[in-house]
Amino acid sequence: MKKITKIESVTTQQKKKLRVAAYCRVSTGSDEQLVSLEAQKTHYEEYITSNPEWEFAGIYYDEGITGTKKEKRPSLNRMIQDCEDGKIDFIVTKSLSRFARNTTDCLELVRRLLELHIPVYFEKENLNTGSMESELLLSVMSSLAESESVSISENNKWGVRCRFENGTFKIAYAPYGYSVKNGEFSIRDDEAVWVRFMFDKAVEGLSSYQIALLLAERNAPTRRNGKWTSAKVADLLKNEKYIGDCLFQKTYRDSYFKRHLNRGEKDQFYMEGHHEAIVSKEVFEAAGRAIELRKNEKRVKTVPNTVYPFTGKIICGECGALLVRHMNSTGSFKYPAWVCREHLHHKEKCSMRYVRESALKAAFATMMNKLIFGRKEVLQGLLDDIRKKNNKSDLKRIDEIDVALDEITLRRGNLSSIATKGYIDSVTFTQESNNLNLEAEQLKSERESLINGINDDLHKTETLQELIQFTGKQEMFSDFDEEVFKKFVARMTLASRNEVVFHLKCGLNLKEKVK
Repeated sequence: MKKITKIESVTTQQKKKLRVAAYCRVSTGSDEQLVSLEAQKTHYEEYITSNPEWEFAGIYYDEGITGTKKEKRPSLNRMIQDCEDGKIDFIVTKSLSRFARNTTDCLELVRRLLELHIPVYFEKENLNTGSMESELLLSVMSSLAESESVSISENNKWGVRCRFENGTFKIAYAPYGYSVKNGEFSIRDDEAVWVRFMFDKAVEGLSSYQIALLLAERNAPTRRNGKWTSAKVADLLKNEKYIGDCLFQKTYRDSYFKRHLNRGEKDQFYMEGHHEAIVSKEVFEAAGRAIELRKNEKRVKTVPNTVYPFTGKIICGECGALLVRHMNSTGSFKYPAWVCREHLHHKEKCSMRYVRESALKAAFATMMNKLIFGRKEVLQGLLDDIRKKNNKSDLKRIDEIDVALDEITLRRGNLSSIATKGYIDSVTFTQESNNLNLEAEQLKSERESLINGINDDLHKTETLQELIQFTGKQEMFSDFDEEVFKKFVARMTLASRNEVVFHLKCGLNLKEKVK
């Protein structure tokens, strides 16, 4: 008689986790877009690690790169290579437009991945290529993604031209000297004083290069901690916005989304009295004549003032004025020293006397040697504190704002489309368009404040990591190093003749004795 015995199954191994990677992309390299990229990276890291059946396989991202061609995205290509090397089992991404805006590329990539048995999940479209029975849906949706940029761009261009013509266009970015809210310009007094200074100096006959040197020497503030250059000054002196007017359509994008200066290829619109002026029309024109005269007389090649390592970097701790370089002498011996500008001209207003340049250089070398010696305790401790600061909620909110702005862009496109077809009149179009602009500006304002806070931490972290890496390999300083000083020191405060405070770019403020 046959006998059958049932053998119970025994699970000897746990189910293998799915190795999941994410792909992110932003289309420009601006600070705002890089923060948006940080938000995407944070979202996907949490999204993947929160699933107990998934194993985090990394985040691949491209920044400041167009999505129209896959050849221009090195991280995407590196991710595909890792898939072929067997390091990834599943990919998640925000949307088809983030993955590819070209139907051919999208289908090619998806087919290539499916041949490796690696599905792609598109969050926005809720589309999983692993569960698709046909390529029809993917083909249709990727075609929409490909045409989305073109259609929205053309519709938006039409709407923008209408707003140029009727004077309702709202500028989102204000030049130096102004701030903008809901499309309305207002003067920033802390910057406007330097705008007037530049125009006054241009009228006096100074070149853009000479003006830039004066701005650096006087520690004039810039946007995003940048540096004053002759090009920046020259552009500012030609900007009609400083007399309250506005020229629209200075640039345009071609069919390949590349931006060009408008040299007559497109119509331009000039609006007088757009906002409050910082300088008069007479001063603006006088500055223009002076600049043109310098060009005609070929007097632009002037000998620049010498800029020393400490120029524009040392602030008097007593009165707040800048310190300037001065040659002192003891008998026949001469030596460079730094003295408060206010004390130099008005000793009764500031009692801060000079300090030798050699003493300041020695103090910097000593400070750096202390950082090299105590790198782990001081620098690594600060880095850990910055990293502990939780920006996840801000990043999540930025991601939500990005989604909302994308939706507004689509609504603008739809609005322009129905207006083009004559379904709504120009009054209704303008009203609805202004409402969308107002909503977008409010979101952008909130986004900007969040970005400024996060950017501060990002820049500090980046500079701090560079400093940690540098001090880990650097031998003790025996002398002053100008390049190291410029790289890591933002400014100095002379608290007294015996003490100086180094304000490092990473956020540290370190006191050092001056001997």
